[in-house]
Amino acid sequence: MVSRRIFLSTLAGLAGTLAMMNGDARAVSGSNGFVVPEESDPHLRTFMQWPVSRVVHPDAEFLDILQQTIADIANAIVDFEPVVMLMDARFEPAARRLLDGRIDVWHIPTDDLWCRDSGPLFVRDASGQQAIRHLNFNGWGNKQVHHNDGLIARRIAQRLDLEILDNGLVGEAGGVELDGAGTLLAHESCWVNTNRNLQNRGGVEALLLEAFGADRMIWTPGLKGEDITDYHIDSLARFVGPGHVLFQMPDPGAIDDSFADAALETLSLLEQELDGEGNPLKFSILEEPLHRRVKSEDFVASYVNYYVCNGAVIMPQFGDTEEDVAARETMQELYPDRQIVQLNTDAVGEVGGGIHCATMQQPV
Repeated sequence: MVSRRIFLSTLAGLAGTLAMMNGDARAVSGSNGFVVPEESDPHLRTFMQWPVSRVVHPDAEFLDILQQTIADIANAIVDFEPVVMLMDARFEPAARRLLDGRIDVWHIPTDDLWCRDSGPLFVRDASGQQAIRHLNFNGWGNKQVHHNDGLIARRIAQRLDLEILDNGLVGEAGGVELDGAGTLLAHESCWVNTNRNLQNRGGVEALLLEAFGADRMIWTPGLKGEDITDYHIDSLARFVGPGHVLFQMPDPGAIDDSFADAALETLSLLEQELDGEGNPLKFSILEEPLHRRVKSEDFVASYVNYYVCNGAVIMPQFGDTEEDVAARETMQELYPDRQIVQLNTDAVGEVGGGIHCATMQQPV
């Protein structure tokens, strides 16, 4: 079993990705007036990926559990909006036994489940025209095989006959948060990093703002080299509206924990930041669950790694009765017009992510 919280170095699938860059998808550079809509905007559908790689997940029994968990997430979302599960055709018969019959299967091959990172990032212009912003997923800095995952965004663009917008930026959508009012938030560690981009921070910032159609960037340092993502922001802090950050506090008793230290550094810096109107950021706080089912140190127990879909918020629960209830109540306060659905997604946490990491929305 591979955990994204454990640093891996495996062969990366670059050749196919480079070949696709000369393929049928219509690739152009620049933003062309396109912006990434905020996640709570109405969706046309949700995309997800079926995990199948035995290089990434060599334990067949665990892979079965992981696939069941991905099916559980998809089955919950499809009660609120259409879901497309991506997979090679040969895996569909077995997957169909786990998936709700309303879920569409598209025969686009996958390696792993992280659709937030390797899937299509949809952008939209003022007229409603859509395109796909290509972030040139490279397996989090060539740390994991991605022969198929590196091609997913372009293959979906081809199927939907959408333009690919590519300014050369390399990274993952899970590594950046947007507030719906032109502000981005990210850890430098997963963007200003030579395993993805060679530019300095100013150069990377310009590419990110262009890619997302934003005009303001908030950086915090993050943490390089301690997990496969170089510390994505979406398991720590999420925008729930302009100038409003939902933050998960680390275990106050954590000692010699580099992630806890980096989290507190992030919070300290954000408390000094202003929103787009020039006012201090507003914060809502969730506490890390301490009495959870899975005790391993590299388990990602992130309540903030949730997904907002049409009419609902799909979020995890970890077996800590008190904190699970508190997190649900906080989320209901933040999203009063949506149903809050909590799921046991421990298998995804064991491989270093959460529900948000496993999903990608297409806006209306």
